[in-house]
Amino acid sequence: MLKIGEFSKLSRVSVRMLRHYDEIGLLKPAETDRFTDYRYYREDQLLEAGRIAALKDMGFSLADIIRILEVYDDREKLEQFFLARQEELEALSKDTAYKLTLLDAARKRLRKEEDMSYSVTLKTIPERYAATIRMTIPRYEDEGMIWSKMAEETCQMDLVEDDPCLCAVTYLDGEYKEENVEMLAWKTVRGSYPDTEHVKFCTLPEVTVASCTYQGSYTQITDVYTAVIAWMESNGYEPAEPMFNIYHVSPHETQNPDEFVTEICYPVRKK
Repeated sequence: MLKIGEFSKLSRVSVRMLRHYDEIGLLKPAETDRFTDYRYYREDQLLEAGRIAALKDMGFSLADIIRILEVYDDREKLEQFFLARQEELEALSKDTAYKLTLLDAARKRLRKEEDMSYSVTLKTIPERYAATIRMTIPRYEDEGMIWSKMAEETCQMDLVEDDPCLCAVTYLDGEYKEENVEMLAWKTVRGSYPDTEHVKFCTLPEVTVASCTYQGSYTQITDVYTAVIAWMESNGYEPAEPMFNIYHVSPHETQNPDEFVTEICYPVRKK
């Protein structure tokens, strides 16, 4: 039997923490002297202390560890705990990566000596024949789901892209939504094709837009929106239809956000 101090050294767990483990029922001593209240541990309990330390390093809470240790010998149940934790960490990693991207973009903009300004023009986009797909997706970040569905349902059609081929997304909601976002994705093509379950082929009408094309990551897109709205106010225009983004260079062509080229288009009419 090991006294609590000896067990603490060998397990690399502080005496204070061992007492806490005892209080919450996570790792109880093998014996406790009822006169002196001294705690004693068996040597084989070092293995359990090691398991607890490993689970803590994975980010499990003590409450979770108690439940995990109860089923530690059941591989199937243990696998479920590990899989759930892996999914949590992957989501956290994705969120952290996104925040790091925002920080990096902000630092780059701070380092730029030139004034960041955006050139807004009024232009007319002629009518165009396009493959279109309208979907409701979980979040704006899940836009790739729409393009994947379009590719899946048209992969056997040998679509002939228009020249230039415009790939765009129209935002159909009248407000920013945190979930259940409705979008219309469209890609200009030549020829005639049958509709599929989700993909519809049609001629989109001519539209006059306030347009601004910029190069860089999507993190600065709100600034571009602001510039377009300001231009509309200054020139006596107002939104006429839902706005859309045309992706001239997108993640489909490059994984470097600094190389993205996006055209912001607000259909407008005179006030």
